Amino acid sequence: MTKSHVEAMRETAMFFSRRDQRLGGRAGHAALLAYLRTDVNRYLSGRAIDEGVRRDALSAAAELTYLAGWMSFDSCDHGPAQRAFAVAISLAAEADDAPLAGHILRAAAHQAVDLGHPRRALDLATASIGDRRYNRASPRERALLGIVHARALAATDHKAEALRAARRAADDLSSADAIGADDEPARVFFFGEASLAHETACTLRDLGDMTAAEEQFRHSVRTRGAPFARTHAVTLGYLGEMQARRGQVEAACATWGQVLDTLEGSGIQSGRVREMVLTMRRALSPIRRRGGRTATELDQRARTILRTVG
Repeated sequence: MTKSHVEAMRETAMFFSRRDQRLGGRAGHAALLAYLRTDVNRYLSGRAIDEGVRRDALSAAAELTYLAGWMSFDSCDHGPAQRAFAVAISLAAEADDAPLAGHILRAAAHQAVDLGHPRRALDLATASIGDRRYNRASPRERALLGIVHARALAATDHKAEALRAARRAADDLSSADAIGADDEPARVFFFGEASLAHETACTLRDLGDMTAAEEQFRHSVRTRGAPFARTHAVTLGYLGEMQARRGQVEAACATWGQVLDTLEGSGIQSGRVREMVLTMRRALSPIRRRGGRTATELDQRARTILRTVG
């Protein structure tokens, strides 16, 4: 096993990570699993030229395994996701890569929040920011760990702590933007202003501050770029769902129309996006029954799109 093998693994991780951001977790997932079973397994089974290369290879394998877990999570295949996260954390620990271990624990916490397991989410998020995992991470990665910790705190009704964690995450991201990306791990390329706004909005929503949450969701929508189409659709879906709950029917329909605009012809294959479209259809159902033409048209478009998004 050589440095070239490690570089190949890192390049592959970047390829699949970018693909996941654009097209969703089901796009290429089988190919990534095959790569792990063949090339990565062969690299790890071989003799390393030195201890440093061995640790780097374990770290690269951990990142690829984490990514496979994240793609399973986005596909709503939660059991495989949890198992992959557990293996990835073990590999990162063997590589003595504390920031990567924090990154993976953060992903597991995110999944637990979404699944409605707040105590488990808080345990995982707290572990992700523990000791060297946070302190040795780059500012951008610290911001990512911190905002998911804020979400877990919000889910467990720790309002003051959640707001404090969200502010610290914003400060960390400002520090990252000030110093540039040269010393950052490639895995955090996706986390910027739009991502922070999205997660902050979720935190504020769960704390009951709907006005501030809507403002943050809108900021995320305005600032997210085209390479992140999957997450853009999810952000719009959350915004529309919140507007509908607040009785803002016309605004919700307009937002959901943007969701469908984003998805049409996009090639996105994502279980989370599919669940979001199903949630939208359920929310539109009573409006349709009252004769809402816009809701009926949206529902027809949504039904067609469900055939393609996974």
